[in-house]
Amino acid sequence: MPDVSPTPPTEQDIADFRSLHERLGDAVEQAVHGKRAVVDLVLVATVAQGHVLLEDVPGTGKTTLARAVAQALGGGIGRIQFTPDLLPSDVTGTTVFDPRDGEIRFRPGPVFAHVVLADEINRAAAKTQSALLEVMAERTVTVDGEGHRVPEPFVVIATQNPVDLDGTYRLPEAQLDRFLLRTSLGYPDAEHEIEVLRPGSTAGLVEDVKQVATPEEVAAASARLAHLHVAEPILRYVREIGVAVRTDPRVRLGVSTRGLRALVRCLQVYAAARGRHYVVPSDVQRLAEPVLAHRTVLARDALLAGHTSATVVHEALESVQPPQPDGA
Repeated sequence: MPDVSPTPPTEQDIADFRSLHERLGDAVEQAVHGKRAVVDLVLVATVAQGHVLLEDVPGTGKTTLARAVAQALGGGIGRIQFTPDLLPSDVTGTTVFDPRDGEIRFRPGPVFAHVVLADEINRAAAKTQSALLEVMAERTVTVDGEGHRVPEPFVVIATQNPVDLDGTYRLPEAQLDRFLLRTSLGYPDAEHEIEVLRPGSTAGLVEDVKQVATPEEVAAASARLAHLHVAEPILRYVREIGVAVRTDPRVRLGVSTRGLRALVRCLQVYAAARGRHYVVPSDVQRLAEPVLAHRTVLARDALLAGHTSATVVHEALESVQPPQPDGA
């Protein structure tokens, strides 16, 4: 990790990061058309040192998005196609005997990359899913009692199909909590879908995505933005939203303190991406649902009644008064 002083980022730092964020977004959008808002969320998670869960039907560009992000930031990508017979060692790597010199060496698995695409993560058994828990939380893989660090930045972009549930395993709450945010690409609007259909379109052509940054540049920006100022009223606003979600009678398991910290970390990056060295309430309102909804577990009766965790978060936002500017 770059040696960055724990002082708040300067105006120049913010301007540099805004430019970096726009360059990355423009590059990724060469392959993923018409989904800039989702691209921006994935980039925010990458800089915030978090992971992304993409929940969508097949053919909407989830794999293309992950590959384009890796291409734009100049990092390596590891892809894991999750299947019921996948083993934990297929994810993390294992030790092997080298007959040439009689030594036992560690052979890294696909998680040793800057961007890891965990395709259809819910098709693997719980034992294999849990192989990601340590590395997603601590950036370390422990094999035979020895720890191995993954590169920085490190982001897992996992996909799951919410429709075809045959042969799938539900992600446990502990696994869901490791993802910084959950989002979906969805279908493009009419204008962009026609552009994708047009012969000669660059949609899906990851090879055409230009490298516009380096992993070191992104890691340095992440370290600087971790010290971006978040005012006390904003912190209280975030907590009050969390309390409103927890105390909702439809909720069986509310958002944790770790989830609220994840929201604050995203807010720092999101504000800087818009050229600000401070967070405003509208930032909270934009990020609350993708960061908090998948951490909110509803009671069975609420699910049967058709309620969703996203609805609970939105209603919590409506019930909590945002902080007002001084003198308002």
